[in-house]
Amino acid sequence: MARRLGQLVLALLPYGAVLANTPADEALKPCVYPPAPSSSTSSSPPGATCTAKATTQHLSSPPYENYFYSDCHAASQVVVTSPRPDSNLSIISPRVIVAWPAGNSGIVTYFQPESGINGTLGIQMANSSVGFPLGPYYNDSKGGNASVGVSAQLEFNSTAVLVVAILGSIRTIRDFTEGPSLLRTDVQDGLKYSVIPGGVEISRLWFDNITTTTLSLTSTNQTRGPIKLDNTSVTFPAGNYTFNASFNYPQLTQLTSEEVLSTASADLITQSPMQTTALSFLSYTTKLTAGAWRFLTYFGRDSMIAALLLEPVLSEGKGGAIEAVIAGVLERINRTDGSVCHEETIGDYATWTNLQNNITDTAPLCDYKMIDSDYYLPVIMERYLVQNANGSSRASDFLGTMASVFPANSNLTYKQLAQINANKLVTLAAPFVAPGNQTIDNLMHLKDNQIVGEWRDSTYGIGGGRIPFDVNTALVPAALRSIATLSSNGILDFNSTLVGEYAQVWEDSTLSLFEVSVSLSDAKTLLQAYTTSSGYSGLQSQADTLDSNVTFYSLALDGNNNLPKVEVMNTDTCFRLFLLNSTNDSQLTSFLNATANSIRLTFPAGLMTDVGMLVANPAYGADPIYAANWTTSAYHGTVVWSWPLAMMARGLELQLSRCSSSSVPTFCTDSAVYGNVKTAYNMLWDNIEANSAHLSTEVWSWTYEGGKFNYIDLGALPPPPGSSPTESDIVQLWSLTFLAVKRNGGLK
Repeated sequence: MARRLGQLVLALLPYGAVLANTPADEALKPCVYPPAPSSSTSSSPPGATCTAKATTQHLSSPPYENYFYSDCHAASQVVVTSPRPDSNLSIISPRVIVAWPAGNSGIVTYFQPESGINGTLGIQMANSSVGFPLGPYYNDSKGGNASVGVSAQLEFNSTAVLVVAILGSIRTIRDFTEGPSLLRTDVQDGLKYSVIPGGVEISRLWFDNITTTTLSLTSTNQTRGPIKLDNTSVTFPAGNYTFNASFNYPQLTQLTSEEVLSTASADLITQSPMQTTALSFLSYTTKLTAGAWRFLTYFGRDSMIAALLLEPVLSEGKGGAIEAVIAGVLERINRTDGSVCHEETIGDYATWTNLQNNITDTAPLCDYKMIDSDYYLPVIMERYLVQNANGSSRASDFLGTMASVFPANSNLTYKQLAQINANKLVTLAAPFVAPGNQTIDNLMHLKDNQIVGEWRDSTYGIGGGRIPFDVNTALVPAALRSIATLSSNGILDFNSTLVGEYAQVWEDSTLSLFEVSVSLSDAKTLLQAYTTSSGYSGLQSQADTLDSNVTFYSLALDGNNNLPKVEVMNTDTCFRLFLLNSTNDSQLTSFLNATANSIRLTFPAGLMTDVGMLVANPAYGADPIYAANWTTSAYHGTVVWSWPLAMMARGLELQLSRCSSSSVPTFCTDSAVYGNVKTAYNMLWDNIEANSAHLSTEVWSWTYEGGKFNYIDLGALPPPPGSSPTESDIVQLWSLTFLAVKRNGGLK
């Protein structure tokens, strides 16, 4: 999201650097993805009436104010950023974003004070006759797809100058806000500025030569002078302005809160209205989207992790949320090698990307570089199509569905696509299980020429590691077990016994390859060194809380700086707790004990802080590269993500529940270990409950003052040197999983 005010306003605006590309000169065939019926219900513009009441929501995370509006025509999000007195003005600037899930489309406008004094311009939404504060925009007077969007009243506290506007794709906007702030000539040259009665209109015809995005601001009787248009710079005197944002692209069909949740979970709508409204905003009949505003489209990993955790409360059957997730993944599989699509490219950005390859087409594209996404698919298929009674009854009809989203898959059924994916996974797993082959070389590596491949998909997320912990120790064996079960139930075609044996080898033989053990004396020395050099004033080393050697599991193997192990304590142990029920008792006991210790101990001795459990702790890494790469402002650094809290809590509960099962693991009878795990479970839940206000957010960070960790929005911190800026989504699909993950009072 928008950061670097100093760089943006002082260096780039209003004449930002540009990237040159060749614009499209010919009309492209109409985009038919995603399919949707015409939303037109009226021939009188604007404001055709929906029969159902619109859904609205306002979520605040200063300096970001987020507004949502959904009706029968469209779903829209508006984000208003206004610097606060305590804002870092080098990264926070006045800005308004509009985001639409249809086509992953949007608008961004950057403003600066006419006075030139940064921090003096404030923007806010005002309740008015237009909306509270958002209202609908609808116009079908031009034929074709109606222009839909939102209308609002925007207030400037002083004279504002609009210096940059980007209209089209959220991906284009992200390239600007999260990259080097470069404007693309072929996009910006398409902007048309014009004077309209009482104001200014900016529009842009997409590269498909069919779709148009339009933004207008018109003065009200509360403004203090005329709007001035000078080329691409627009000056707005202090006051209120009617703000209309619209586009005429085929719309998605949203699932209401009642439709995305199971009937049995309908009470959540009144119990957790904010979370269920957010879940509905992200949910559609053909897919669930990942987050708002930055990721309002399909992300395979995100939707499957979310569905696995939310499964107890999601709607089932035809038209339900779970089938939307599984179908969304199957539709986008690469039929040539079975890879699962990580992120789709659709709308204006798809057309632009195709043009860069000299292809004149609006067809959607997919990113297949991740390796972890492949392994979630068999797991969620097994849980729904085998373990779930409703899903099992739907298996034949669902798997017989013909793919329809990607032309390359149009002659394949969902069952055939699932088999192609499973073929890949079993083939890749085979070398490691051969006698004597349980070596690092035979583990799953990132794809060639890629620096990311699993959920920590930022530059230093796994420290340059080529062999990630989560994929090898949890996802591979879990997927193999699910493939075996799906095969024994006639859904996939494998020797289920053989695949089950593969799973056992992967489950038992991978964990030790990632284990890190630090002696007590070395651990205390490392903690003291970390707190001295970390730059966090007053941060206590917590060395005196250690009473034994420290054991944890490395994020990855084969890392940067020739590090054989990326020795960063982390939360990825949650995958193994959540997805596997290990039968190797001695290994399970030590693994659970080490995981519990990491949760219980306060950072930097462990992962716990006042604001949540950190996803990474570099304090035990002797090389200075650790402290440099995992920081409070790094996307996957010493920060808190919501969904690992949920998965860790649920994973610990599942393991503790085995103590009352028919097959009791040894750790249950070891009072010290069992007590440690139970204590960790309750400490984690106490912390989760104390931070309930932040749980729907994607990721957050902290500052340290007065002996306490204090919450701060990640976007309010400068990015690490050499890294692109990143801010958090106010709502993220997999951060809504606490709708289903609840504390087990019986374990208190």
